[in-house]
Amino acid sequence: MAITERLAGAPISWGVCEVPGWGLMLTPERVLAEMSQLGLAAAELGPVGYLGDNPEAVRSLLDGYGVRLVGGFVPVVLHDLAARDDMVRSARQAASTLSSGGAEVFVTAVVVDAQWSPRVPLGPAQWRNLFEGLGMLDELCAEFGLVQVLHPHVGTLVETADDVARTLEGSDCRWCLDTGHLSIGGVDPAAFAAASASRVGHVHLKDVDLDLAREVREGRLSLLEGTRRGLFRPLGRGGVDVASVIGSLEKAGYRGWYVLEQDCTLDTEPAPGSGPIEEVKVSLDFLAALP
Repeated sequence: MAITERLAGAPISWGVCEVPGWGLMLTPERVLAEMSQLGLAAAELGPVGYLGDNPEAVRSLLDGYGVRLVGGFVPVVLHDLAARDDMVRSARQAASTLSSGGAEVFVTAVVVDAQWSPRVPLGPAQWRNLFEGLGMLDELCAEFGLVQVLHPHVGTLVETADDVARTLEGSDCRWCLDTGHLSIGGVDPAAFAAASASRVGHVHLKDVDLDLAREVREGRLSLLEGTRRGLFRPLGRGGVDVASVIGSLEKAGYRGWYVLEQDCTLDTEPAPGSGPIEEVKVSLDFLAALP
């Protein structure tokens, strides 16, 4: 199946994010209509409740725009055994919702706590807990016909190059190769794709301004501040070798989804036909031009 048939959109590309103070959130109707207009036939879930309060509502809304559900982003606490029961309960609920909505992937972000508190150093026992938790989630997701993929992400416990290397060695989980967050964390996504394509179960495509990425990595900018300053760029307009990432994955036999994720923030609602849709189209044109 060609790449163009495996492209999905993400609400965050239209500024839709649950982080307090992130910015204006466009309506699901506008976002889905613009995805459909661009030819995107699939989408990720976005913030909890954004597309509906139950799987039936989500499917009904998506069906109305000819868009199917691919997966969703689920923060989990794995290093702290005291939070294990709550984690399993909430993960099971999320997996049920995603599966009932027709999704295929469960995108895990390993957070310190439900409030996304700042990163803390983990000891050996906590890393073991984290790896065991990933294994538990693999089994739980399989019950619902889902594949769990670990998303390295700024502000989580799997963010830096050291975190990624440790987790690749300590766990056999599948990965969401996010070209932007890997770059911000100090990992070359093209090198990751070339070396670990067999571990990739899902892909988030974004380009980044590498100078701003360095400022975020060094703690001189928050992720939100960096995003407001243009950290995330349309594909081909930043410093990430997106073409090499895709080339390595396709050569290795990857046949999963590519999700366009260009995080942005909005202060006001753009005029019809303008705003995020224009930048997403730039990315689509970049992908269409790949050999």
